[in-house]
Amino acid sequence: MIRKLSLIAAFAVCASPVLAQDEAPAVPEADPAAAYEAARNQLGILKFCNAQGFSGEEAIVVQERVLGMIPQGDAAAGDAAEAKGTEGVVSAMGAEVSLEDSAAQQGTTAEAQCQQIESLVNQLAAQLPAE
Repeated sequence: MIRKLSLIAAFAVCASPVLAQDEAPAVPEADPAAAYEAARNQLGILKFCNAQGFSGEEAIVVQERVLGMIPQGDAAAGDAAEAKGTEGVVSAMGAEVSLEDSAAQQGTTAEAQCQQIESLVNQLAAQLPAE
């Protein structure tokens, strides 16, 4: 749940046209500071997943591009959020859960969650403007 919320928070700021599909529910406006921290945490999670051998580096590059498209928030808060992610902790909107615990709650594995996050981020890459 937190993973999905962090994805939504980050993507709502930079990719609302992607999410604004006829059949998709409305996405609430995200607080730019919260979106920045969620995006930084997700970058950390992607680095964690890569270090575990669960995903590749392409999604990390895409997430870094996303970060360049959203307003930068507090650097210290962003650094802390990313550091939590590199430890395998999903942190969004004041809630924290380890990727392992999140996976167990959803009846899956951390590896499967990493692959799902990687897939979503890589799908977003196709929607980003050309560099």
